[in-house]
Amino acid sequence: MAAIDLFAPYTLGLLKLRNRFVRSATTSAWADGHGIVGPEIVGRYGELARGEVGLIIKGHLYVDPKGKAHAGMAGASDDAHISGLAQVTGAVHGSGGAIVAQINHGGWEAEAGERMGPSAVETQEWRARAMDAGEIREAVGAFGEAARRCLDAGFDGVQIHAAHGYLMSQFLSRLANRRTDEWGGSLTNRARLLREVYLEIRSYLGDDVPVGVKLNCDDFSEDGFTVEEAAEVAGELARFGADFIEVSGGGFGEQARCRQRARANDPALAEVSFAGHCARIRQATGGTPLALVDGFSNLAAMQAVVQSGLADLVSLSRPLIRERDLVTKLAAGQAEATCTRCDGCHDCFGVAMLRCTLDEPL
Repeated sequence: MAAIDLFAPYTLGLLKLRNRFVRSATTSAWADGHGIVGPEIVGRYGELARGEVGLIIKGHLYVDPKGKAHAGMAGASDDAHISGLAQVTGAVHGSGGAIVAQINHGGWEAEAGERMGPSAVETQEWRARAMDAGEIREAVGAFGEAARRCLDAGFDGVQIHAAHGYLMSQFLSRLANRRTDEWGGSLTNRARLLREVYLEIRSYLGDDVPVGVKLNCDDFSEDGFTVEEAAEVAGELARFGADFIEVSGGGFGEQARCRQRARANDPALAEVSFAGHCARIRQATGGTPLALVDGFSNLAAMQAVVQSGLADLVSLSRPLIRERDLVTKLAAGQAEATCTRCDGCHDCFGVAMLRCTLDEPL
């Protein structure tokens, strides 16, 4: 079998990408109190496009102020957000890149909104209430309206965030979702919100605009969303015509010791966190494009993932925080990301938000 060129153009639905590298949606805290993006984030996305990333996924945008996950999160819940987002897409398109918008509702994790989710929950730090049926329907509509605004702002498509313990992920989890109505119980019912949100977005965007989903391969909790369930949901998304599925992991009740089971036995894939689980999902999704995220640091592993057919796209987050031009460097012969020096401080996802403390002062 001939080697697959990661740097050659790739087509996602009707969207032509310049290569198979994806900048996974990575949040920032650079929007103002009204969720409107500022020049700093516009500049950052322009840098990523100039660094020749094939597909950029904009860090999550809240679809409803009640679902705002954190201070500084950008929004797509109001037409007032469109002009700022259009500056982001303009910066990317001006450098020959493609960009889709990740849209999200924080649910229980809405630290800057109103904590609510499939069921009531209380921790030592906070409490959240259960959503009623009317509020669930409102959330479905909010995703559709947000997708329409993203298209108006010039995005090439949208991605539904159904991972990492946010609202969609909470509904999928048996541990988080203890409802006994049509939105809980069986996997069919727990996946209803994701299914209806996907169909709502399609009703706004039609069949030609790429719509993708970021999906947990596993919550890594004892009683949460499992890889077997992830494969079933991913298979349904594929049958519905999802243009791509990005495989990630981790959610409500996550236990670090459970993560090892997601890795592959192949030494070439040892650094890729969810390679083993992605193989199971691939069996259910057939030819639907898969992007795999988490753990990549060297080009050899990226090549192995695509060459083996495990995934079609290499999705990167932390490596592109430190080196926005990493794809250009890899194409020129650099073997691995400078981010191999990463000590796991996580400041790039905390106070610093998209800055690496190895290079940039906080």
